[in-house]
This record gives sequence, C-alpha cells and structure tokens, in this order.
Amino acid sequence: MRVLTVCLGNICRSPTAAAAIEEAARLVGVAIEVESAGTGAWNVGSAPDPRMIEAARREGLEVQGTARRVSADDFEAFDLILAMDRVNFDDLIAMAPDEQATRKVRMFREFDSWASGGDVPDPYNGGTAGFVNVVRMARDAAEGLAVAIRDGSLVAPKGPTRTE
Repeated sequence: MRVLTVCLGNICRSPTAAAAIEEAARLVGVAIEVESAGTGAWNVGSAPDPRMIEAARREGLEVQGTARRVSADDFEAFDLILAMDRVNFDDLIAMAPDEQATRKVRMFREFDSWASGGDVPDPYNGGTAGFVNVVRMARDAAEGLAVAIRDGSLVAPKGPTRTE
C-alpha cells in the first residue's frame, strides 16, 4: 500500500501524518510506504517546521522530510491520497485527472475514531499546543488507517466526493 499525505505547505501536518503512519504500520505489522506533499509550492525543498519537529519529538515521534508539491504523477503512483483538511481535499479533487484518481483522495481523519473525517487544523500560526494537537490527531488517524489495512477493511470513502 502506497500512501501520500497532503497539507498546504508540506512542512507541518503532512510530514507528521506520514511519520505517524510509518509508526502505526510498524506497530500493527503492515507494509505501508508513505510520502508527504503539499498543494502549495512556496515551501518546496524545505525541511519540516522546527516547531513541528520539536513538538513531535516531545511526543516520541520523529518528523523528517523535504517539502514537495503534489504532482499529477502522484495520482498514479499512490493507492491512497490523504488530505489533512477540506480545502486540500477540494484542491486534490480538482487536480485529479479522472474519476479513478478522485476515488483515491480521502480525508485523513476519516480513519480517526474520534473525528469521522474532520480537519487536522493547521498549527502554523498558533502556539505549541496546536503542534502537539496535530501529533496526537495524526497518531489517532494513523492507527485507524493501519488497522483498516491490516484487517482488510479499507472501504469506499465515508467522506465527501467530487459530486458533493
């Protein structure tokens, strides 16, 4: 299973989600290849936000990577593309080349037993608590995703689709 996590700039939420998915996959014993990307291009080539790295480190999660932008090739290369919020979901749907590609786009928190598809809020303009909150949300959703993959229960999206 190849998974792409996507937020706006690819320096806070999506690299954290990718790290959380890798951690959850190890814990439940499934093979998941994960990358992250952003819908915007202004952070391309940058490391994750230092505040995100520090918040994750304090929670025992290692966040790393180099920011890149989502490309048209990603819709072919990945089995599942996980948006961190509705704005990025809508942007990904608009970028998708066909209906098959749109079915790969899901809300990350639809796998979080607490959220049913809600947003992972962008912590960029907030304080430390927002970054820690993202780590915790990412871990919850990542665990749900890894278990769904392990159990073979990954099903059609519960969340919005192109027609909604």
